[in-house]
Amino acid sequence: MKLSVQAVNFDVAKQLDEYINKKTARFARHLREDDELIIRLSVVKPATNLNKQVDVRIGDLFASKTCDTFEQGIAEALDALDARLEKRKENA
Repeated sequence: MKLSVQAVNFDVAKQLDEYINKKTARFARHLREDDELIIRLSVVKPATNLNKQVDVRIGDLFASKTCDTFEQGIAEALDALDARLEKRKENA
């Protein structure tokens, strides 16, 4: 599995990078080595709450969440994709 993290207009802190690596490690069992997991992080409407947007794409599967923190958005998006990957695995 290839992991690609794209941060729009900011640098990803070391702690956030470690969190992403920890949370995405569980997807290794679902994906082949050549599959790419893409995480895009951005801030929308900087002066409001719920302004951290996380988009996650694994092949043809996509999840987008807007939350108070990037960590919360990453966790929710990955949980949504995990459920879809399980369904896809069961139907295969």
